[in-house]
Amino acid sequence: MEYAARTSPREAREAIRRLREGINSVLSRWHGLRLAVDNQWGGRDSARKYASLVDDIFSWIYLSRGVVCVEELECFLHESMLLTFNTEVEDGSIEDVAEQLMLLCQEHRTQ
Repeated sequence: MEYAARTSPREAREAIRRLREGINSVLSRWHGLRLAVDNQWGGRDSARKYASLVDDIFSWIYLSRGVVCVEELECFLHESMLLTFNTEVEDGSIEDVAEQLMLLCQEHRTQ
């Protein structure tokens, strides 16, 4: 991977750690998702489903070789909330969260 060739293994690990922490931070501040997890709208394993969502977004951003499309990310978040947490989000927060995640993606790419 081109990224690994430009940085030391330690720097690459640190960038990966920061990306994962950034994704977790963005999602942990999302009120609708917090409500869904806290109230177990996704069932008893809602906390595990939250962790899986963080992992899925991390993988998508980290493994994508091209540009991550904000509309695709919005669609993914909408589907995840609906199918995983039985939650319809209509307050515009999905778009805000997707934008924040896109900023993280861009930051990760420039490191």
